[in-house]
Parts: sequence; structure tokens; C-alpha cells
Amino acid sequence: MADKKFDFWQAHSLKYLEMAFRNDNQGRLEVPDGYGSRTGDCGDSVEFYLSVANNYIDTVTYAIQGCINTNACVNAVIYFAENKHVDDAWAITPEMIADYLETLPEGHLHCAELAVGALYQALADYNKKR
Repeated sequence: MADKKFDFWQAHSLKYLEMAFRNDNQGRLEVPDGYGSRTGDCGDSVEFYLSVANNYIDTVTYAIQGCINTNACVNAVIYFAENKHVDDAWAITPEMIADYLETLPEGHLHCAELAVGALYQALADYNKKR
């Protein structure tokens, strides 16, 4: 029986693929309303920059140094955070991110934890500044 080769494109959901290859929110805001960064044990690092208007998250941009799984998680966090009230964004969890992506590889929940942790840092920074 021949070993079946792994097919990356078939192994992942459309949501995962869209988030993994998305980069339109990459960039840094010069004067963000909130900034947060985290580096995981795996060596990946994420920075979030928030623009907030009337306590609603208007824009989220990011800088990343990490794997494709972390990029997918970062973009899923942005999907859940933008246009939300700052207080509601605290309800975003790593499990929500993994569930949304559908096919985050087993053993990579830490990527979602890293992304959500950086968001929490940015939210805390916003709250501190206002």
C-alpha cells in the first residue's frame, strides 16, 4: 500500500487558507491607540496596532515574524476584533480562533494563544492610555 502524500491545499479549510495567506493588514501604525506584542516559546512574535474611535476598534494592523499558522491566527483575531467595542474584544479566545479556522493543525493552539495574547496586550495598552 503506497503512502498517501500530504496535500496542504486539501488538508485545510477555505477559512484557514484565506487567513493564512492574507496580508492586507500587515503594517505598523505610527501612533496607535493601543499596542501589544508577544513572543511565543516557539520563537514566533506578533505585534498588534489598534486604531480606536468611540471605544470601537476601527483598524487593526500587525507585524509578524512567524509561521503560516500564526499568520492565520493573527488574521482570524483581526476578523473578530475589528468593528467591535473594546470591551467585547476581551471575549476573543484562542479556542474561538481555532474553531473559526477549522483546520489549525493539531499541536498549534499555541499560535492562537500567541495572537490572542498580543491582542490582550494591545487592549490593555489602549485602556491604560485613555
